[in-house]
Amino acid sequence: MVATISPAMLADLRRKGEKVTLIDVRTPAEFGEVHVDFAHNIPLDRLDPQGVASLGGKGPVYFVCKSGTRSQKACEKLLAAGITDVISVEGGTAACEAAGVPVVRGRKVMSLERQVRIAAGALVAVGAALAAFGPDLMWQRIGAGLAGFVGCGLVFAGLTDTCGMAMLIARMPWNQACRSATSCSP
Repeated sequence: MVATISPAMLADLRRKGEKVTLIDVRTPAEFGEVHVDFAHNIPLDRLDPQGVASLGGKGPVYFVCKSGTRSQKACEKLLAAGITDVISVEGGTAACEAAGVPVVRGRKVMSLERQVRIAAGALVAVGAALAAFGPDLMWQRIGAGLAGFVGCGLVFAGLTDTCGMAMLIARMPWNQACRSATSCSP
């Protein structure tokens, strides 16, 4: 079971002057849009357990993302590697902002979840169009296969809370650049 902390408790620790190592596991572009002012950006797909262990020193390492799902996965990854002093921030950056934790705002970007919905919807629409209107039986079968493959991928993502399409899209160049006046790694 992954330990969690509320944004209000995280803010209290920071106000009391305690050392708080907070890692934001979203893409650099998402981080550049808005992030907790004392967070460091290490995307989930680049998270190295040994590197993270050295960041925490004697205290716990806190993880945050947009809503809490990716930070939970980061903690699970570190727990599996034998690093136990990890804590996920409940509700993510949005909850931190709502609780009054200071954030840095940059330029608005499209969220990873929205990009996945657009890509999956487009692939299913293309597959369905090919299946219905393809020039011959081969193209109709390719269309049906494409739509079915994406549909199965969405079911798998829902059941396992792991999305291969999101992992792929997170690596795209537009999700790597932090296009704001703020730094992606404080």
